[in-house]
Amino acid sequence: MPLDRVPDLTALRLLVAVVETGSIGRGARRVGMTQQAASDRLRAVESQVGVALLHRSRQGSRPTEAGTLLTGWATRLLEVAEEVAEGIGTLRADRTAPLRVAASMTIAEHLLPRWLLVLRQRSGTGGAASQAVELLATNSVRVLAAVADGEADLGFVEGPGVPRGLRSRELVRDHLVVVVAPGHPWTRRRRPVEAAELARTALVSRERGSGTREVLDRALTAVGLEPVPPAVELTTATGVREAVRAGAGVAVLSRLAVADDVDAGRLRAVEVRGLDLSRALRAVWTGAARMAPGPARDLLGIAAAGT
Repeated sequence: MPLDRVPDLTALRLLVAVVETGSIGRGARRVGMTQQAASDRLRAVESQVGVALLHRSRQGSRPTEAGTLLTGWATRLLEVAEEVAEGIGTLRADRTAPLRVAASMTIAEHLLPRWLLVLRQRSGTGGAASQAVELLATNSVRVLAAVADGEADLGFVEGPGVPRGLRSRELVRDHLVVVVAPGHPWTRRRRPVEAAELARTALVSRERGSGTREVLDRALTAVGLEPVPPAVELTTATGVREAVRAGAGVAVLSRLAVADDVDAGRLRAVEVRGLDLSRALRAVWTGAARMAPGPARDLLGIAAAGT
């Protein structure tokens, strides 16, 4: 088929916007056109393609069967075009610029060091300089904000989901574990702790904004429970873990953060009944669904492979 039958990217972007909003006027505003200009452009596209693409009425515009097909194809083409545009940007960018990474505390402490080591080894292959990395280790809420605001090229978060406007990819499933010091009364129980008792217990907890705390709060809410305020709030999993080891109380932490202490007997894991404490660890970024070639995409691939 000759390429002169393929509308330009602006026209395809307009068509997708009209189909998604159900209105030529709203679609036109989304792409920065007047309604009259958009109507003229859409008629030109229909003439170019050779079929009607929209059913127009006073109630709005909806796609014809051909319009639905073309919209699906256009969406894929626009995603590729966005990837190409970002790739061109990386070609023009300063190749010595550092890769800016933001990660939740659990991921920054227990997974990211290994991923960055692999990235360094790969970027140093063949005599090339190792990739410089700037790392922000913080809670998941701040990671999402840093990525959304353009302060980080790639983020890694814990928790149930990500805001609209950010791309994401699930990397691995994690599980939260209830832990206590070896002498705690819960270690002598023959039966699991009930979810309601955990909700009534003032925990040694991460601060608000932590993915670990958000997952626990949502799990309790899902079974109709509201947790009491924590006994103490700390900003790192390491701080929480050390406080529990010192006898400060009960905590809920990632199994990544407590595995060594549990295996060595410094902490005891306590089974809880009636609560789903599983979660996803995700990578987040902005822009195209498929990242442009470069260090950020390389690091994402390493993380996704579980290297």
